[in-house]
Amino acid sequence: MKKILTLFAIVGLVAFSSCSSDDDGPDNDTYPVAFEIKNVNLTRSGADNYYKISNTFSNEIGTPLYDDETVLVYRLSDVLDSNTPIWQLIPRTIYFDDDNELDYDYDFSKVDFVISARGTYNLLTKPSYINNQTFRVVVVPSNLLASINKDNYLDVMKTLKLKENQIKQINF
Repeated sequence: MKKILTLFAIVGLVAFSSCSSDDDGPDNDTYPVAFEIKNVNLTRSGADNYYKISNTFSNEIGTPLYDDETVLVYRLSDVLDSNTPIWQLIPRTIYFDDDNELDYDYDFSKVDFVISARGTYNLLTKPSYINNQTFRVVVVPSNLLASINKDNYLDVMKTLKLKENQIKQINF
């Protein structure tokens, strides 16, 4: 009987010592993060009426994106008062009364991102759409994307449990 108890004790010791509960460290591939690019002027790039800004995620958040992360980009389109900014999800097309259009768009890879504006008119005639622009880039775990109302910036931030004071301010 003593031999059986000793055998069970050894097997139990081996089984429990091989388990690890080291889940307390940061889970770097699923953390939400946001940064703001404030008062930036988009610069002309090659093609007519194409303006952009670009940078790497390593420069902005210290690391490239992980495989299970995606990006949402919002443009500050208006401010009702000092505490009420209006954020628009891009891509976005703005239609003007003179039948011209302006498209804001973005693309990204694991390494970098580009935010761009392209118009059916000379964008320099309405420079307020390419100068002093403010964007918020939100890195989102892909598994949460389907459950978020992406059009509503405040819903996104609430779902991700991100607060205004956690948004990194970027100067280009």
